[in-house]
Amino acid sequence: MTTTLPEARRPPGTSPRDRQRRSSRPTRRRNWVGGLAGWLWLVVVAVPLYWTLITSLKAQSHYYASNPLVPPGDPTLDNYRLVVESDFLRYFLNSVVVTAGAVVPAVVCSFMAAYAIVRGRHLQVLRAMNGLFLMGLAIPLQATVIPVYLIIIKLQLYDSLPALILPSIAFAVPLSVLVLANFVRDVPKELFDSMRVDGATEWTTMWRLAAPLTRPAILTVTIFNALTIWNGFLLPLVLTQSPERRTLPLALWTFQGQYGVNVPAVLAAVVLTTLPVLILYAFGRRQLLSGLTAGFSR
Repeated sequence: MTTTLPEARRPPGTSPRDRQRRSSRPTRRRNWVGGLAGWLWLVVVAVPLYWTLITSLKAQSHYYASNPLVPPGDPTLDNYRLVVESDFLRYFLNSVVVTAGAVVPAVVCSFMAAYAIVRGRHLQVLRAMNGLFLMGLAIPLQATVIPVYLIIIKLQLYDSLPALILPSIAFAVPLSVLVLANFVRDVPKELFDSMRVDGATEWTTMWRLAAPLTRPAILTVTIFNALTIWNGFLLPLVLTQSPERRTLPLALWTFQGQYGVNVPAVLAAVVLTTLPVLILYAFGRRQLLSGLTAGFSR
């Protein structure tokens, strides 16, 4: 003989539905190893940034006499004043011109190439062009320095800003085409067919349909290429000579003397050079990460 508890007297959580709900809840386990590794990586990244910031506020005479990780007792902005007075604005303007002059043509040409590859994939010539763009990803910048240098000399562009802009465009195109082509390929074919029925040309379809729908990818490659070109050092080092053509990464050599280095001034220049990158990354971080992830996963 079995007895059952009435519904009013049954303890809460003992019904079959509650037991099934309780058993279906996932059990959370703390990942101590992953958390410890994350905190360790945070320390590895944060300590150099902290050291750079506090050292830029120290006087050069007190740099070697104090503990490098102790904040300065009397912080000073003389290092930043020295950097600004050492043609920092000219170097900053050169970096802006090179970055903008390379990113805008690279993104526009990459978008048009990606659209042509996706829409004309039945043509053998465009398939071969896509293969060439993919091969460009496998060629590192360091392997092409000497040919690029000789080409710039032949074009009589050495020691000029166009000498930095043209190679930067060439090296930014392959990855941009790959990301943009993945996004253009995901645009529904029915939308292109409807534009064609309405009498739109391929040029109109590309800019009025494909461009708005691939705006996240366009912003992604724009931010990524801007960060890469802004931090470029090898091309300005090889293709320029006069101080008037230096960009910000190369201008850090200005504070290196014959017998020593003004470390606080160099780090102050590093902070000023990094600020535009940090601002750009802060505004475009989510767009950059989501665009790259979606572009490679689709």
